[in-house]
Amino acid sequence: MTAINTEAVPVNRRELRPAGARAKRLTGSAIIKIVIALLLVIEIYPMIWLLLNSLKTKDEIVSAPLWSLPANLQFSNYAEAFTTGSLGRNAINSLIVTIPSLALIIFLGAAAGFALEVMIWKGRNAVLFFVVAGMMVPLQMVLLPLFTIYFKTGIANSYLPLIITYVGHGLPLTVFLFATYFRAIPREIFEASTLDGGGPFRAFFSIGLPMVRNGIFTVALLQFFSVWNDLLIALTFNIDSKLSTIQVGLLHFSDEYGSVNYGPLFAAISMLVFSTLAVYLAINQQVMRGVTAGSVKG
Repeated sequence: MTAINTEAVPVNRRELRPAGARAKRLTGSAIIKIVIALLLVIEIYPMIWLLLNSLKTKDEIVSAPLWSLPANLQFSNYAEAFTTGSLGRNAINSLIVTIPSLALIIFLGAAAGFALEVMIWKGRNAVLFFVVAGMMVPLQMVLLPLFTIYFKTGIANSYLPLIITYVGHGLPLTVFLFATYFRAIPREIFEASTLDGGGPFRAFFSIGLPMVRNGIFTVALLQFFSVWNDLLIALTFNIDSKLSTIQVGLLHFSDEYGSVNYGPLFAAISMLVFSTLAVYLAINQQVMRGVTAGSVKG
């Protein structure tokens, strides 16, 4: 009598898949890779073009083909950007304005977000709605009234109007984001702190701020770019060239006849672009965690 083998034969599921399904998957993967490659070219090519033009002479930039390489590397353009373009002084002015503005935006925004989301008091939802509504006000609408106020109070043409305007403009978004971050923290943590005898200041400084650390990095980066790259506010409230920020200083690379010194200008823009890119890459991971911090609650 012949024995029958009843053992299960292993089946390769990949062999059972239709060839058409595998072809569709490979085609989809190839399309995704092509799209990613195109996006990389779109993002990287302008930076390479900017870097190459910062090393060319003015005649090469104006007359040579767009994709041509520099005949001789003109590193003197970078030195001229600091001397004739006053890039160093303008960068210091931007830091003088950006650092206190950023500190006030983060501290006041975090405190307001904590008070509006964690603390329980009557009318907090209406106040939060009023604050968030500030994001809908176009900045151009308030420039003239602000300039009139600054001029009549005697603080025009100084750093103070810039700092006040940046803080006021950045707070609505900052308060909204911090309220979202605090909403993701379990309420039991703050309740336990209250039962241990801790007050609102302890809950804010010892519990709230450390738990939204990644959110602080995210908001700080957003507001840093907003303040550092601003041109409209800095150009409106300051007419003294000695107080020019780095963005306003880029306008000074042309003479009284409108002739632009392209080499030093591209060199200054290159240093500005790659320095901000380095700042982002340095805290990239914290920013990514901060972006998703408020999306899932506890």
